[in-house]
Amino acid sequence: MRVGGRSLEAGGAGRRGNWAGRSLILLAALLGLLAPRLITAAPLDLLNGGEAATAIDPAEQPGDNFPGSAFFFAEGAFDPAPGTETLRSQHVLGLDSVSAAPSARFQGLTAIDRYRALNCLTSAIYYEAGNEPEDGQRAVAQVVLNRVRNPLWPGSVCGVVYQGSERADYRCQFTFSCDGSMARTPLPSAWVRARRVAQEALAGHVYAPVGLATHYHTLAVRPDWSSSLRPVAVIGAHIFYRNLGLNGSAAAFNAVYRGYESLSGPARTSWPVRPVAPSEMLAGTVTRPATPSISPSASAGWASPAPPPAQDGLPQSTIRPEYRNSGRPLI
Repeated sequence: MRVGGRSLEAGGAGRRGNWAGRSLILLAALLGLLAPRLITAAPLDLLNGGEAATAIDPAEQPGDNFPGSAFFFAEGAFDPAPGTETLRSQHVLGLDSVSAAPSARFQGLTAIDRYRALNCLTSAIYYEAGNEPEDGQRAVAQVVLNRVRNPLWPGSVCGVVYQGSERADYRCQFTFSCDGSMARTPLPSAWVRARRVAQEALAGHVYAPVGLATHYHTLAVRPDWSSSLRPVAVIGAHIFYRNLGLNGSAAAFNAVYRGYESLSGPARTSWPVRPVAPSEMLAGTVTRPATPSISPSASAGWASPAPPPAQDGLPQSTIRPEYRNSGRPLI
């Protein structure tokens, strides 16, 4: 019986040992679950050696605040969208993760084709973003070339730049080609700068921050079509968009540049502007004339009214009134 009693006692001790082991395992698991919460809830002064307890947030001090100070205290609030960290620039604000456009060289078939492509792209850069930083100019150039590679637009550089320039309602694709802007003589230094950007773009240098964008507009306006596209980035003075769905994917940019440039300038060569006498310009009495009506049969181009005879024998201006004083100092 003693032997049997010892056996029973040994069995009971074994069972007690098993329960103790299980209890230790459950306690360890419980501590494992609670440890992160305990660490997260630890006081900041314990984690930072007591420095956080004495640190004062300047944003909380009335004397350090001023109108607009929230911009400086909101650290990280204006960072680019995820996936655009490599596109950081003081002139670029990424709004969406982008895929760079496929690289391609736009080499004309002949010397005249190459000249036309370069001249057309330079004009687009100059008149659309002539006063912008290089980021803004490269973005405009990339949009033009993105359209050349997309079957939704003409397959030549000049065809894209001057698409719709024959329209009489000022709704061409690039407004400078139909609103009289090109009547202004380019500033040589700015033209050379735009030409350099155009040369690099045509040689195959892709501007990645603009991605697959094919549309843009200035920040001063909000056209109706903007709500139907996806914003990509704000670059310089413009916000850029890409198409949704397949038309906005890399697969849609599969058109091959043929190298043939049939246009070298806008299809419309004159604008409905009444020439202004120097006396009117000096007196500041210039008013914008009403747009003349065009008959349906006048589909070959825009017929401008005959200018009145010059009063002083000098050539008369054909620039639209709102552009005539461009560059003049304010008096």
